[in-house]
Amino acid sequence: MTNFANPDRIQSMIDGLDAFNATPGEGTTRATFSPEFRQASDYLRAQMEKAGLVVREDAVGNLFGRLVGRDPALAPVLVGSHFDSVPHGGKFDGPAGVIAGIETAFLFQELGITPTRSIDVIAMIEEEGSRFGSGLMASRLLTGKLPTQQLSQIKDAAGISFTEAMRSYGLDPEQLRDVLLPKEAAHAFLELHIEQGPVLEAQGEDVAIVDSIVCLTQLRVRIYGAAGHAGTTPMNARRDALVGAVAVLSELPGLAKDIGQNAVLTVGKVDVKPGGANVIPDEVEFTVDIRAPEEDVVRQLVAQTRAAVARAEDAGFRTDVVEDLFAQPTMLSSEIHTRLTKHADQLQLKSRSMVSGAGHDAMIMADYVPTGLIFVPSRNGVSHSPDEWTDYDQLARGVDVIFATIREMTE
Repeated sequence: MTNFANPDRIQSMIDGLDAFNATPGEGTTRATFSPEFRQASDYLRAQMEKAGLVVREDAVGNLFGRLVGRDPALAPVLVGSHFDSVPHGGKFDGPAGVIAGIETAFLFQELGITPTRSIDVIAMIEEEGSRFGSGLMASRLLTGKLPTQQLSQIKDAAGISFTEAMRSYGLDPEQLRDVLLPKEAAHAFLELHIEQGPVLEAQGEDVAIVDSIVCLTQLRVRIYGAAGHAGTTPMNARRDALVGAVAVLSELPGLAKDIGQNAVLTVGKVDVKPGGANVIPDEVEFTVDIRAPEEDVVRQLVAQTRAAVARAEDAGFRTDVVEDLFAQPTMLSSEIHTRLTKHADQLQLKSRSMVSGAGHDAMIMADYVPTGLIFVPSRNGVSHSPDEWTDYDQLARGVDVIFATIREMTE
């Protein structure tokens, strides 16, 4: 049982949103600006309106649903998350936080509460970076950390730029100047997210109140060789870009193991060109995701990764390394942390403080406005997988904490 939130309604909205999915039966795939993404946006708009919110779409496709307060001059409290996904991922990563915001609005509506301060439920684009290779894009654009002038240079795997994709989606790149969220336009930001790890479930706890988020960076590495015929080019006359890339890749996991300090390094994507079975590769591109609690550890691993790539040049390859994203370790608002913890206790929920090893829009927003982040349990700690699961009763308990906290902050 929950004190406020309706688990059945939460399930209905999660399942309803997941219907807009490019890979049904094989996990959730919803790329930013895809047809499924537009359908999902329309679905969320309808749910927001049903909850009594006034909805607008901003210049890059973020949805804002406002519960208008008694004093519209006061800056609103923002609550939400993202609604894009990784390929073949789960239906809770991101949408759980968006639906938490909408459910919060339903609760205000059902209880007949008009907040003094307005509440904005926000559904954000391209947090994962799965389409354009650059994560946390919505929050970075809203806070001015990603200059809009760069968007025409950011491209997906098919070579389509962010601004071209915007046009296909029905947005006008000429309006990008309006995407920045003025600081005075936000009183605070709250996000609910699935834990994506095993701790809460293993400890039998209901929620985690996040106090900080690790430092992370994402690199894009290219190794250039020379194409040739697989049957007629002698082995001693080849500059096989994949061979050069493998030499680098074989070094990278050991770098993180050797440095320790809870650092992790992941190569999650490799693209070999031209991609023919009988053609020697002339270009390999791969990503490197590096995370650690301390910024200097991440910086060291970046330097060591660049050095490993540079060694490929000694073997005759041309190389290129681009840093697509760097996010400093982030301390979240201690005041909001205290409020969230208090309400979890009052709701008689088992809670703990936690450091987040995953990046979230909250880490970008935290440098801009006071920010809070709450986790709910993930079954077996699984995420970014079709097997990702969070019980709806657990989601409802997390929403209860969000609702009680926002009610207090908007009185």
